[in-house]
Amino acid sequence: MRLKDGDSARSAKTGKEPTISVVVPTYNEADGIVEFNRRLTEVRADLSENSEVVYVNDGSKDDTFAILKMLREHDPTISIVNLSRNFGKEVALTAGLDYSRGEAVIVIDADLQDPPELIPELIRVWQREHADVVFAQRRSRAGETWLKRATAYAFYRVINLLGRQTVPVDTGDFRLLSRRAVAAVRTLREHHRFMKGLFAWIGFRQVAVPYERAGRAAGQTKWNYWKLWNLSIEGITSFSLAPLKIATYTGLSAAIIAVLYGLYIVGLTILYGNPVAGYPSLLVIILFLGGVQLLSLGIIGEYLGRVFNETKQRPLYFVDAILPAHLPVSATDEACRSDLSSEDAFPRGGLGR
Repeated sequence: MRLKDGDSARSAKTGKEPTISVVVPTYNEADGIVEFNRRLTEVRADLSENSEVVYVNDGSKDDTFAILKMLREHDPTISIVNLSRNFGKEVALTAGLDYSRGEAVIVIDADLQDPPELIPELIRVWQREHADVVFAQRRSRAGETWLKRATAYAFYRVINLLGRQTVPVDTGDFRLLSRRAVAAVRTLREHHRFMKGLFAWIGFRQVAVPYERAGRAAGQTKWNYWKLWNLSIEGITSFSLAPLKIATYTGLSAAIIAVLYGLYIVGLTILYGNPVAGYPSLLVIILFLGGVQLLSLGIIGEYLGRVFNETKQRPLYFVDAILPAHLPVSATDEACRSDLSSEDAFPRGGLGR
């Protein structure tokens, strides 16, 4: 694959520390990563702030990593964090935050559904409003089926109804975080990660910037309905105990109904004798109570499984290779770089955990 002239790093401003870091998690994005980088480079060229790009290759099975290395050869402001395998987008995003150095960090996907051209507006709002988080809020979702739009609409409302804090509706990971917000998120090392919830949980001043979301530029989405379902369970169980309370109240209600029905049967027996019990009604009651019990056990199991995974305290990810940007590194940033030849294969301060 040949690069166009516009793919070179016209925004490189050597000799300066980056003010803006753009974190891009990637997984099997070979079909569209060059076009994404071209548009991102054009946007960065017009910025007055110095910037860098941190691509995180999340164990891609196609040529994504090779293409990223080629892009880095033409742009000294690109760095690549190559994870040892596919750890999932939430963890890849975390790795990007760990290795970013800018005063503000912008998180964006590589599929061009979130337009890089909105980045200058995020920076303007950050500077004008003195916000710690500036999130891009979708006004529309082009290229998606009515079912996906409907389920997404329902998910955000349900999680806000059940959760302890409000997750901005119709909002993905595309946002700007101040260095203070990044530092706060980096302290949260839980394994079951729902980044949208973590971004909301840290608090600070958060401002929305509305935009029109485009369709995917190339390739296929990695999020099928099964993965989206599991992500929704992850989000709800990570930030709410409501499912456990629902199971408790459902069991209590079933018990109360059973007691009342038992009193009703006793009354009928006293007044009219003991008729033959109806088999269908008995079967329905048994199946109903058995379903409630299994559902309750499943909910308890979801939470218990998360406790089990957290107690193992495994690292969040392993890094196979780091290709840093060709920019000067200050003494304070040295602690955030990984030396793969040393015993400590991760940045200091618990990064990678």
